[in-house]
Amino acid sequence: MRELALLEQQIIAALQVDPRASWRKIAAVLREPERTVARRGSELLESGVVGVRGIRLRPTPVLVEIRCAPGTSRVAVQALAQRADTSFVYTVTGSGDCLAEILTDRQRLHTVLSDELPGIAGLTHVNTYPVLRYFKTLRAWQPGPLSAEQRAALRPVPLADPTILDEYPQLGRTDEQIADALCEDGRMSFEAIARRVGVSEATARRRTEWLLETSYLNLRALVEPAALGLPVEALLWIKTAPAQLEGLGRRLAEQPQTRYVAAITGDYQILADVTVANNTALYDFTTSSAWTGDATQVTISLLLDARKRGGRLKPVP
Repeated sequence: MRELALLEQQIIAALQVDPRASWRKIAAVLREPERTVARRGSELLESGVVGVRGIRLRPTPVLVEIRCAPGTSRVAVQALAQRADTSFVYTVTGSGDCLAEILTDRQRLHTVLSDELPGIAGLTHVNTYPVLRYFKTLRAWQPGPLSAEQRAALRPVPLADPTILDEYPQLGRTDEQIADALCEDGRMSFEAIARRVGVSEATARRRTEWLLETSYLNLRALVEPAALGLPVEALLWIKTAPAQLEGLGRRLAEQPQTRYVAAITGDYQILADVTVANNTALYDFTTSSAWTGDATQVTISLLLDARKRGGRLKPVP
């Protein structure tokens, strides 16, 4: 993976703060020519280095760790990645071959776990870890080279990272179609959305803003951490005392190294996705950081390949 220039990293960082920011706004914040920013930003999007996609939250997210028969893990990973309800699908080291997050409704959870997943070729065992709440999701991961002032200029009123979607809104046909459009292209213009859905541009703008403000739909700028100089990615399975769970989760969410932090059920209380520059940085983060004092056990799985992130299949090189 090629090393990105500073301006490219800044543009990606700007999109992580505000995925729908105009090139004019980004150029003004970066103090760069608008034409240059528009050209470089468009190249990043068209090449797939960065993608802006919407993802629909669901009231019953669950992590599934699967083990496969020898030689079948690629098939199983691809089958999971092709599912519309998976947000990420990772090939990992450790006791399982793959970890995926499935976003579904409560009434479908039994069918997914009991009927659909066991039908995947090569699968031999599934561990399930329902998500109780999020401390941090990919939308809040913003490692790029922007100052606090630049981030504030891009989004003066930050959207709250949702802990969980407790109430599931019933959407009308128009909202469903707008959500579908933004899941395909999070930067689709209001004019294009209006033409696709068959409503006025004002309606498209108003309904899009409602979907985002209510957190029914999240927009995320998706980029491989390695492109930002963070090639080592690991999943931390953490055990802690119940009284320490909330504080530990919040502290982990504040760390710039974490991309995702969730409270889960099962043998572990927290799962955290961490990206760092090298193994030494991972060792330091898991042994000498202040948060480790509240962890009774940390099990590390290295991420080997991300077949799907934020609902987007891995771009073809």
